[in-house]
Amino acid sequence: MNPPPSAPVRVAALYRFATIADCAAVRDQLDALCRPDVRGTLLVAHEGLNGTIAGPPAAIDRVLDGIRTLPGFADLDVKFAEADAMPFHRLKVRIKPEIVTMGQPDLDPAVNAGTYVAPADWNALIRQPDVVVIDTRNDYEAAVGAFEGAIQPNTRGFRDFPDWFRTEGRALLDEPTPPRVAMYCTGGIRCEKATAFLKAEGVQDVFHLEGGILRYLETTPEADSLWRGECFVFDERVAVGHGLTPGNHSLCRGCRMPVSPEGRTSPRYIEGVCCDRCADERTEADRARYLERAKQVEIAARRGVDHVGAVLPDRLKS
Repeated sequence: MNPPPSAPVRVAALYRFATIADCAAVRDQLDALCRPDVRGTLLVAHEGLNGTIAGPPAAIDRVLDGIRTLPGFADLDVKFAEADAMPFHRLKVRIKPEIVTMGQPDLDPAVNAGTYVAPADWNALIRQPDVVVIDTRNDYEAAVGAFEGAIQPNTRGFRDFPDWFRTEGRALLDEPTPPRVAMYCTGGIRCEKATAFLKAEGVQDVFHLEGGILRYLETTPEADSLWRGECFVFDERVAVGHGLTPGNHSLCRGCRMPVSPEGRTSPRYIEGVCCDRCADERTEADRARYLERAKQVEIAARRGVDHVGAVLPDRLKS
C-alpha cells in the first residue's frame, strides 16, 4: 500500500515471517537506521520481524528501504497511517524468541501458513454458510470491535490460543463435513501464525485476512463493511475506525486497557489513574502517584514538550 501524502507523522505497521540467521546484527542495523528521528518498537526473531514505527515520512522510507535489503524481506508489506503528533515516546529494537508469542516453537509460518484472503474478497468468504470465523485477538480487543458473527475465544493473550483451540475450538469443526476456517487479527500477524498452528493440528481449509483489520478498514467502504465498532491498536492512538480515522476510545493509565466513551462517564473512572476494570486494584498510594503523573503530563503539554507516561487528554491535543 502507498503511504498517505504529506503526513506530518507517518505511522508504519509491518511484519514478515522470514528466516533471520543473525538476530543481533539485524537488531543493530535497524537501531542505527531508526535513529535519531524514528520511534516505536521493532521485534527481531529467527522467524522474522514485527513492529510499528513512526516518524517523518522521509525517515520512515529510509528504514523501510533498509529492511527490504535484508534476505527474505524484499516483499515486505507495510500498513501506513498518519498522525498529527508522534504516537510513541521512545525507540525499542529488541530480540525475542518469537515476533508474536504463541509458545509453539516448532511452527514455521513462513512455509506452512493458511491462504491469504484480500480485504476485497473477505466479505464474500465470511458470508458463506460453511465458513467459521474466528477472532485471534485478546478479549479486551474484541470488546472494542469485531467482525459480525465472529467467534470470540476471549483469551487473555495470544499464548492462550492453542489451549483454547484444543479444548474448545476444535469442537466447532467437529462435523461430518468440516467447515472452512477464516481467521483475522489487527494487522495480520497473529491470524497468519494461527493458521500455521491449525494446519499443524490437522485443519487444512484455513484462511486469514491479508493485512488484518487495519487493511480492511483502510480499503473497505463503510457502507459495505461487516466490521462493527472500532479496532484497538497498540499505540497511543488507542483505536481507529473506517479509513483508519481516530476512534473514540482512550487508554486507562492504570491498567493500559481501552476505555469507551461510556466507560469514561463512570464515577470510578479517573483520567490518568484508573477505570472500572482496575479501580478496585489501586491503593491510595497508587492513585496519588498516578495523579501526580497526570499532572506532569498536563504541565509538559502546556510547555509543548513530550512527557513519557501517558496519552494527552483530548483537551490538550489541539
